[in-house]
Amino acid sequence: MASPLLSVNGIEVIYHHVILVLKGVSLTVPERGIVALLGANGAGKTTTLRAISNLLRDERGEVTKGSIELRGEAVQSMTAYDLVQRGVVQVMEGRRCFAHLTVEENLLTGAYSRGATGRGKSRGEIDADLDKVYAFFPRLKQRQQSQAGYTSGGEQQMTAIGRALMARPSMILLDEPSMGLAPQVVEEIFSIVSDLNKTTTKAYDVVFPMLAGVGDTAARAAFVIDKSGVVQYSEQTPTPKDLPNFEAVKAVLAKLK
Repeated sequence: MASPLLSVNGIEVIYHHVILVLKGVSLTVPERGIVALLGANGAGKTTTLRAISNLLRDERGEVTKGSIELRGEAVQSMTAYDLVQRGVVQVMEGRRCFAHLTVEENLLTGAYSRGATGRGKSRGEIDADLDKVYAFFPRLKQRQQSQAGYTSGGEQQMTAIGRALMARPSMILLDEPSMGLAPQVVEEIFSIVSDLNKTTTKAYDVVFPMLAGVGDTAARAAFVIDKSGVVQYSEQTPTPKDLPNFEAVKAVLAKLK
């Protein structure tokens, strides 16, 4: 069996040295995989992603137990900058575009980190990658000179994903990509994520809120996390009708095993 791209092994996360948020969370992401992390509000989905991308320190959080490995290398003690250089890029919850910059300027900020490693830092290579982003998100091509703050929620989410792609990642962590978006826009974004995974060499770890439009158009496997921090695994993603509550999720996963 091939080694996973990402392996999270029994991690525990504590905030402010006293608040236990995660306990015993384990999950894996295979090469070229799309994985959904499901759970109720407050279950720890965002914290899990921040632990992987090493963004916990900014909120006085830390991984106190367990390990996180990328291609077999322990990364939990690295900085977020180190992780970006290794190809792990997170799209934060709420899009977080630079509102005063144009859509294209936002996309170009994603290429900033490439200069430090020398990978694809020439203007020609950056322009080529920009064209690829526009090919996946034609709507952004139409809005490229618009200020990001005046675009729709769906366009901002596309901008945030496109900005991550400009960093040439090997893994993208998408935190709540469907939040606040119309169902039709959510379906469009999930479809694009699936197309990206099929037509490039990248792998994606995709995190959805529990009751969002999760279907088999995007994720190919699911981990379900509850308040105890224990993650359960399924090689098939439950659909929204299977998710009226968390106990139902566990029942569905039991049937799929």
